[in-house]
Amino acid sequence: MARIKLERISMRFGDFYAVRDISLDINNGEYVTILGPSGCGKTTLIKVISGIWRPTEGKVYVDGMDVTDIPMEDRDVGYVFQNIALFPHMSLKENVAYSPRVKDQGDEAMESLSTEYLELVGMLARAGMFPDELSGGEQQKVAIARALASGSKMLMLDEPLSALDARVRVELRYELRRLVKKLGITVLHVTHDQEEAMSVSDRIVLMRYGAIAEVGTPLEIYRRPKSVFAANFIGETNLLECTVSDKSKNGKTKLKLRGGEEIRASKTDFKVGDPVVISVRPEHVYTATDGLEAEVTAVVFMGTYWRVRTTAASRDFVEYNVSSDDEVPSIGDRVHLVFNKKAIVVFERPRGGIEGEIKLE
Repeated sequence: MARIKLERISMRFGDFYAVRDISLDINNGEYVTILGPSGCGKTTLIKVISGIWRPTEGKVYVDGMDVTDIPMEDRDVGYVFQNIALFPHMSLKENVAYSPRVKDQGDEAMESLSTEYLELVGMLARAGMFPDELSGGEQQKVAIARALASGSKMLMLDEPLSALDARVRVELRYELRRLVKKLGITVLHVTHDQEEAMSVSDRIVLMRYGAIAEVGTPLEIYRRPKSVFAANFIGETNLLECTVSDKSKNGKTKLKLRGGEEIRASKTDFKVGDPVVISVRPEHVYTATDGLEAEVTAVVFMGTYWRVRTTAASRDFVEYNVSSDDEVPSIGDRVHLVFNKKAIVVFERPRGGIEGEIKLE
């Protein structure tokens, strides 16, 4: 296992900062996902950590040792690329044995390690086959086995599942986490897929514009995001502009929408008159006999539930879920909506408005 520390890392290409002033601690054996929209600096960051690129500014430490100037081949790191990069002229066993061979570990080690890791990823029965005889998912399993066979204590995964079919991605991401946790390896996994990040991570590092926007466990970022951007990027949510209209002695808050309707939230630190934005997930919006009146404008079947989109008098869009076994409203119906006040997250209203705050580029 390896403990990684980044100290004010920046990476500049000409006048453009791909990564700017990033400090981060990653614990031994931790599975950390670096998540964010395209172009936010995710891949640049793990290339710096891996030693592929030297940072323009800052230091990289592994187990307390400054490795900033140490090249990748001497940094004890395995790397799995987005584009499957197996040697086409080698069998699967030869591919996995490549690192032990380069390190001159001997025939016995090559045989033992290639057998062990092909078995670990469930590909030992095909050890004599060549990459072009496999599906994409099977090839990526072998690429992961090859990285693990290097004996590295750190594993970098650069969008390793993005080129695979949806069903294969789901199966392989669970397999990935199981494997690395069994081996106790420290993992950094780059992805733009929020569902992938939520399902494999111990912690998520959310990036935007080359910087860290937020760090937390999947549950923390989903339930209590610290920014409008994080609330919108992680999962799905309703974002509504409000003004604090009243507060009780214990801090419970009333919020007024742009159309004048009032809703209740749990305790907040905002004062009466403050402009705010609230986030509430569709699964925390319900229909009732009284509440925010809205018109149903779209109904979409999602498999296990229906997603209903409504428009309130304030012109705000509010979406909620209906179980596939329940009565589904029709377009044009009028409904009354209530929010689970404990699930409402309240933010300071961004000066540039919601749209400016959630844009990806």
